[in-house]
Amino acid sequence: MISNTERRFFGHPVGLSTLFFTEMWERFSYYGMRALLILFLRAPSSSGGLGLDVTVAGTLYGLYTSAAYLAALPGGWLADRFFGPQNAVLYGGILIAIGQFVLAVPEIWATILGLSLIAAGTGLLKPNVSTIVGQLYDEKDRRRDAGFSIFYMGINIGAMISPIVCGWIGQTISYRYGFAAAGVGMIFGLVQYQLGRKNLGTAGRDPAPRRVNLAEGGRGEWTSEEIRRLLALGILVAASAIFWSLFEQAGSTLNLFAEDKTRNEAFGVAFPSSWFQSLNSIFLILFAPPLAWLWLKLGERDPSPVVKFTLGLLLVGAGFLVVVPAAREAEGGALVSPIWLTVLYLLHTIGELCLSPVGLSATTKLAPLRVAGFMMGVWFLSISIGNFVGGQVSSLYGSMALPELFQTVGLVGVASGVVLALFTKPITRLMGGVR
Repeated sequence: MISNTERRFFGHPVGLSTLFFTEMWERFSYYGMRALLILFLRAPSSSGGLGLDVTVAGTLYGLYTSAAYLAALPGGWLADRFFGPQNAVLYGGILIAIGQFVLAVPEIWATILGLSLIAAGTGLLKPNVSTIVGQLYDEKDRRRDAGFSIFYMGINIGAMISPIVCGWIGQTISYRYGFAAAGVGMIFGLVQYQLGRKNLGTAGRDPAPRRVNLAEGGRGEWTSEEIRRLLALGILVAASAIFWSLFEQAGSTLNLFAEDKTRNEAFGVAFPSSWFQSLNSIFLILFAPPLAWLWLKLGERDPSPVVKFTLGLLLVGAGFLVVVPAAREAEGGALVSPIWLTVLYLLHTIGELCLSPVGLSATTKLAPLRVAGFMMGVWFLSISIGNFVGGQVSSLYGSMALPELFQTVGLVGVASGVVLALFTKPITRLMGGVR
């Protein structure tokens, strides 16, 4: 064990609690802002928005969200080479907080600068906080996957609360105040991180040992096992990119569908459309523990990461196919029941649980320690690519018939899952026993 072992957090190293709450507040900040972003970009200036055409707004949304995850690649490399993951998390959090408050300034330059700062900060914080989680455990510690499941709960508690808080403030008072509220959340995360940093011990404290310099062309001593594992990781990264290109329609296409085509009320009580963004996290919190218990209960029969990725792709595709009838109904001018989006987010959530925490854990096990931060950046690169592609898809909203759009997106997910399923055994062999 690398970190402090005298105290425990749900049976895990106490440092996990520090990272749990750091990620919880960072995701509060990110998802609070994301719930408002495309609505803010499209809203007229009289309502406090930028008044952009929906095509331009969708493209800009995709560029920002992809940049935030693309920045994880240099963010992981900088931590490996210079800062160490612990310092990278601190610096990233500071940039995010500053960026959120800059967004609150009612000027177009502030929007561009604020989004740039948040993207850079996310690139430093996201890959490195996950790297530190992996380094809390010895290589053979079987608690690692469970530790990532607990860590993932922190992500989704923040993501659940933030659209409710920031979304309500942004849509009922001012978008700018909603962004400021997201900044306050990041400050809370920074304060608790500094107070609890001592619990991390040596995990992520120093830059990685240098046996290979990727910036100089990859020269170094790579074993055949490392090469096979990195190849397997590359395949998982590609599958992840497809998954996130579909899943991340939540903040764009599905957010607009909730605003324009859905009856936003429950039991006779109206609510802001941005509140749909909390459904994913509510379902995650509800279903993560039983699903983690199921994987553990299966023991040796626990599905391989490749099988779980396949399930993730199939479910995210199925979610879109389920709402095709609702899209047809909406084409006739009716506001559809909120049940449709609720079912979609349920399917997407179970798919996410099959893929995302499994991918984080697999990355820390498959990547050599000396490039752990960089390879975690590669994992987040898949989310960046997914967000960019998803942004391009969202730009079709309004110009392509909704039933056709949802059906096409859904079939891509299902077909990708089928293809991955066909190659399960060879990919699993490449992983060399990593489960």
